[in-house]
Amino acid sequence: MDLKTPVLADPAPIKKSRLSMHSSILPYSPQPQRALFTGMLLSIPRKKTGVLDDVRITAWLDAMKSSSPPPKKFTYDANAEQDSSDVDVRYRAWMLNYPSALSSFGKILHFAKGKRLALFLDYDGTLSPIVDNPDLAFMSDDMRSAVKDVAKMFPTAIISGRSRDKVYEFVGLSELYYAGSHGMDIVSPANGSAVLNGHPNCVKLTDNQGKEAVLFQPASEFLPIIEEVYKSLVETTKDIAGATVENNKFCVSVHYRNVEEDYWKIIALRVAGILKEYPNLKLTHGRKVLEVRPVIDWNKGKAVEFLLDSLGLSNSDDVLPIYVGDDRTDEDAFKFLREKNQGYGILVSSIPKETHAFYSLKDPSEVMEFLKALVTWKLSSL
Repeated sequence: MDLKTPVLADPAPIKKSRLSMHSSILPYSPQPQRALFTGMLLSIPRKKTGVLDDVRITAWLDAMKSSSPPPKKFTYDANAEQDSSDVDVRYRAWMLNYPSALSSFGKILHFAKGKRLALFLDYDGTLSPIVDNPDLAFMSDDMRSAVKDVAKMFPTAIISGRSRDKVYEFVGLSELYYAGSHGMDIVSPANGSAVLNGHPNCVKLTDNQGKEAVLFQPASEFLPIIEEVYKSLVETTKDIAGATVENNKFCVSVHYRNVEEDYWKIIALRVAGILKEYPNLKLTHGRKVLEVRPVIDWNKGKAVEFLLDSLGLSNSDDVLPIYVGDDRTDEDAFKFLREKNQGYGILVSSIPKETHAFYSLKDPSEVMEFLKALVTWKLSSL
């Protein structure tokens, strides 16, 4: 796929941050909206029948269960200690193939010597803990400081399934590249606009202080459809206790983390009932979340490829990209780095998982330790 072809549109103005911070590069002056490059559309035939496919729903339900961590036990279980021990044994065995990025830090530095690092980070479960209420997924001040410090040393991007403005509200740092909606909504920091602006089809934006940034949105034509589907999903799930629907601009997330498992099939049926009317949308699964996205050839791996290309860091032996993430949507980025034989994917997980990553970290606290170690190493080499 030619990465220089997708066309962009202007972003929605960002609102005042819940963290009482404002972007230094938004809002921007309006830009004319253009049509989506149709070459990116994937043609996926879908039967339009009045009967839902039971096999498909069963597959969805299986995926919902397999992508979700087991529920917490609220009653005493005599076997819990033994179960915990078994998990520890399996995790240690798993780490033989995916060793800790902290214990392997020296090996990573060996390959990083003489290379330019580029850092890509997921948000939920990587920089912040997974919480029951997605609106309360705040990162700690210490983590924010660690991200800010590492961004001073290396080009750093946050690539999240969240909308770009929501991620900015949580992070509140203007030094980063932000890629929301699984990389379908990318904006540069003000000081990075000169670099990204060399890429054709990127739109230069100017805020009311005269600062410039660059925007990239490969799925802008889907905005009206996503808004329509969002409203339909809110309506169809409103009577299911614990279900919440989040509009992430270029995708819609249906969270079932707080829904009793007996009602998961109902959620799957209702989402399927709406989705069958939109053949240009697809369903993907995350950790206790169903996500409706445009059917285009774009994902977090494509976002990493685009950013490396735009920053002049692709196809070079002196570049070491590192991607840190915890979700199955991050696997596209891990897979891209592995297939390119360029850089490392680091999976954040406290349980064994199939992954394309090279290394692992247990939780956000270890991610912060890893970021601080990168900063210490860079300062020592100056």
